Amino acid sequence: MRKCIASTPPRPHLARSSAIDWDNARIFLAIYRSGTLRGAAGTLLIDQATVGRRLAALETSLGARLFLRTPSGYVATPAGELALAAAELMEQAADQLQREMQGIDNRLSGIVRVATTDTMASSFVIAALQRLHVMHPEIRIVLSTTTQISSLTRREADLAVRTLRPTSPDLISRHLTRRDMGLYATAGYLRERGEPQRGTALAGHDIVIYQSSIAPRHREKICGEPVANARVAMEVNSGMMLIEATRAGLGIGELPCHMADLDPQLVRIWPERVEHYDTWLVMHSDLSRSARVRAVADAIVETFAPQ
Repeated sequence: MRKCIASTPPRPHLARSSAIDWDNARIFLAIYRSGTLRGAAGTLLIDQATVGRRLAALETSLGARLFLRTPSGYVATPAGELALAAAELMEQAADQLQREMQGIDNRLSGIVRVATTDTMASSFVIAALQRLHVMHPEIRIVLSTTTQISSLTRREADLAVRTLRPTSPDLISRHLTRRDMGLYATAGYLRERGEPQRGTALAGHDIVIYQSSIAPRHREKICGEPVANARVAMEVNSGMMLIEATRAGLGIGELPCHMADLDPQLVRIWPERVEHYDTWLVMHSDLSRSARVRAVADAIVETFAPQ
């Protein structure tokens, strides 16, 4: 009499895992993170057809389908999820090697990637980089301005100027300055609508705010004042657009005082109302010994040195 042995579904496996080299892993990770061939191609700066061919070849060599093609994009299969951990380990090793090699580079030349917001770039980062260019013209800056936090670990940037202090032990930071934000509108807007009354949650007024993904607190308050009774005229995803929308008279905005106070088109409302934010210079510890990265960091820090 034979015993009945319950069968269990086989785990997804990769037939020949040795076929995953770093070039293939980069293709796989880019598709996994973007969800489309086009998005992966844009990330890797190659054409979409190449991404598609490389994925097909990778799946053939592994004997496994890594993604399901759905109307909403590419979704990882169980085999794809299994491959993810291995690909990310390869990415971490490649990034660490690149950081360490760059970290011992004493040349004052080459590319340095800097990430910050458009308002910080406009108000002081560009000026710092202009002085750097005079001293070290062979350093080439790749500047990205976004409100999203760039990953320094994945080398999306070599250093960043941001308003959040990092918590990762691999990152080092330096406090640059603390700045103020206040409420502003144009003189024309205030003539037409009058100054808002304190404690009314901005009743009878329009406001311009950040999108929720950028500053969720703007849904509740700006500069400490509730906005429950205000009408949202516009939501933006960048600091410069917040300033421009306020300058256009669309409504009241919470703006950096060091920029808005110098704008003749803007009038400050309730000067006693202030929000503060800190600015940090952040870099990966592996890059702190790189001459060109250190030179860029020093130029930014010197912007805030006592005169």
